[in-house]
Amino acid sequence: MHLLLLAIAPATIIILYIYFKDKFEKEPIPFLLKNFLLGATVSVLITIILGGFADRFLPVTDVTNMFQQFVKAFIVVALVEEFSKYVIVKYYAQRNKEYNEPFDGIVYAVMVSMGFATLENVLYVFQHGVSTGILRAFTAVPAHATFAILMGYFMGKAKFSKNRIVLNLTGLFFATLFHGAYDFFLFINFIPGISIGAFISLGIGILLSRKAIKRHQDSSIFKFLIKKKPQN
Repeated sequence: MHLLLLAIAPATIIILYIYFKDKFEKEPIPFLLKNFLLGATVSVLITIILGGFADRFLPVTDVTNMFQQFVKAFIVVALVEEFSKYVIVKYYAQRNKEYNEPFDGIVYAVMVSMGFATLENVLYVFQHGVSTGILRAFTAVPAHATFAILMGYFMGKAKFSKNRIVLNLTGLFFATLFHGAYDFFLFINFIPGISIGAFISLGIGILLSRKAIKRHQDSSIFKFLIKKKPQN
């Protein structure tokens, strides 16, 4: 039981953080839960299928080959995983009437991503134990959330813009870029000290994510409606 709690706690904390950051018009919990479950099921299934094809056509035959590790990080892992989440946000959440302001892009991208990350984390923690759970609570799970916020920022703008396709794909691009950079520096750990690059890229992503949250909060239409609401 303690392993399960350790595995699900990081995503739970992140979900609550984003939920309370949605200050002016909170999303319905049943719909949030559906997005979380789709992230834990459909997104994972898409990743397994696409990842299998990617591994087959872009195999890593030399673990010290930087180009192969680059392809693995940015395409086999990052693009495949972020695309699997992107599909749910674009074709399920974004089409729903509850997705009614730009901040919702962040909310639903995070919910889908945390569904994905929770299942992944449970598998890792049960396989490798407490130390892995503690490490991932401060690295991999927050990283998934960071990539989701960057994606969700642009996908939140997309629904209310004429440039919907461009903005949606921009969200996918930045999520893939930061995910790929994070993984790439970890994959080339045969170079002493290079792993620090993963945490630098994650730190930059976190700073950008905080700005993205603030921007959508400040521009929320519901914020202005609340201000204009007559006082009794």
